[in-house]
Amino acid sequence: MITRRVFCSLCLAAGFALSSLATADAAPNPARILMVTQSAGFKHGSVTRKSEQLSPAERAMTDLGISSNLFRVDCTQDVSKITKDMLDNYDIVMFYTTGDLPFEPDVQEYLFNDWAKQKGHGFIGVHSAADTYHNYEPYWDMLGGTFNGHPWNANQTVTVTVHDPEHPVSQPWGDEFEITDEIYQFKHWQPEKVHVLMSLNMAKTSLKKPYHVPIAWVKQYGDGKVLHMSLGHREDVWTNEKYQQSLLGGIKWMLGMEEGDAAPNPELSSAQEAKAKSDFDAAQK
Repeated sequence: MITRRVFCSLCLAAGFALSSLATADAAPNPARILMVTQSAGFKHGSVTRKSEQLSPAERAMTDLGISSNLFRVDCTQDVSKITKDMLDNYDIVMFYTTGDLPFEPDVQEYLFNDWAKQKGHGFIGVHSAADTYHNYEPYWDMLGGTFNGHPWNANQTVTVTVHDPEHPVSQPWGDEFEITDEIYQFKHWQPEKVHVLMSLNMAKTSLKKPYHVPIAWVKQYGDGKVLHMSLGHREDVWTNEKYQQSLLGGIKWMLGMEEGDAAPNPELSSAQEAKAKSDFDAAQK
């Protein structure tokens, strides 16, 4: 497949890697996604650009937009050049980031306290998006939680339970699946505000901890929509068809193309917490 970068006047000055293909058969009005892959902390291989090429995660999202013909992706690793006017040209903002990103203060305030709450807007956080803005409450209040370590490292195979197999995000995975990837645990976790879709199955995972570890969740945020997908550390996860279809399902849900429940289900988190404690205690005997 031949790929090339095209640049629009809106973002050329900002130095964005606009990874969309300008094709004659593109959808009349494809959705626009701004994918932020800046690392102000640990830098993952999945968002590392080599020889001025897009990173594995950026390429995966670019290709997914083209193959689905539903959206186009603009990528940036320099948020300091983003303006409020630029944000208003996007339907979805997607983070694969770490640390305290150097947005201009008014842009940061607008993005998390206004733009993300607007009808028709969506925010997608993948993997280390939760390892971003640990001390900025508007961010973790929007996202639903923040990174608090990864006892399950990138080379560990875990089992994940799907709680809502009807939601477009979790439907591609079936009822349960195994995957090799780095798994986060969370602080500032807000089960009363989120709809958990998938969780770590502590009983079927070798390393056991006595608490609930959500893997993916969605939520309403004002009139906007939010998805966090914990998976995505490894580069090969980004080439996993089910992972791609899961993200595509989330995008369709945000765009109103597919229905999906976002009602908070804190009772599920409570039940998973109790189950994890039971599984942990049993393993200690």
